[in-house]
Parts: sequence; structure tokens; C-alpha cells
Amino acid sequence: MSMAREIYQQIIVDHGRNPRNFGVLDHPCCSRTGHNRLCGDILNLYVRVDAGVVAACKFDGSGCAISMASASLLTEVVLGQKVEFACDLFNDFHAALVDGKQFSSSSEAHERLAVFLGVAEYPARVKCATLVWQTLMAVLQENKTLENISTE
Repeated sequence: MSMAREIYQQIIVDHGRNPRNFGVLDHPCCSRTGHNRLCGDILNLYVRVDAGVVAACKFDGSGCAISMASASLLTEVVLGQKVEFACDLFNDFHAALVDGKQFSSSSEAHERLAVFLGVAEYPARVKCATLVWQTLMAVLQENKTLENISTE
């Protein structure tokens, strides 16, 4: 196993066991629940947007190490970012994991999310990594038609 891959796995395990921003956000402007029926992950995402910027972001729920780590890192990389940046980040993350494409741009957020690029080799695990991101998109787009987000 390469050293980079081992470090990436350690980061995922750390965020999975000790998720950052875990809990319910006081006074979110919106929240949604994401559910991965394949492995049973259920994550609630709470977001507050002020003046087009993600001012606060937390999550709770339960899931595998990959889904918990993805949610943890998501809350860190989108916090303080413009909504447009968060949407672009979703597009890059999704394209990398689902279609095997390279990130279209480079930022600190992209560098931090690179730990998940190896997940693309395991299609069943891609849903674990992207669940919270799909939920974020529903939150940011204020999709009132979908109460719960699913990877199916």
C-alpha cells in the first residue's frame, strides 16, 4: 500500500470515528435527511446560509466510516464558503467519484477531499461518500419536493 493511500485511509478512519461538526445545529435555515438504503446510512444535514455564504453546517445520524467521514469533511470545507463554491465542489466531487474525472479546479477544499478519490474503485462505497453531498445539494437548492434524499 502506498504511503499516500495509507494516510488517506487514516484520515477517513479518524473523521469516521471522531466526526467534526456532529450534532444538531441551532436555528438552521434548512435541513434534510439522506438515506443510503444499500448500507443503512442515515444522515441529517443542518445548514444556515447568510447572504449567500454557508454560515453554519452540522450533521447527525449514523453510518459507515466513509459516510461519516464524508459528512465530517463536508461540514469543514463548505463552512464559510459561498453557496456557488459549495455547488461547484459537489460537482467536482461527484464527477471524480462517479465518473473518474479529475477535479476541475484546485483549492484547499479539493485537496482535503482527495482522500476520497480511492473510493471510486469501489462502486458500492461511492454512494456512502456522496450521500451527504447529495443531501447538501438538496438543502442549498431548497428542494421542497424531496423530504428525504436517497442514493437509490
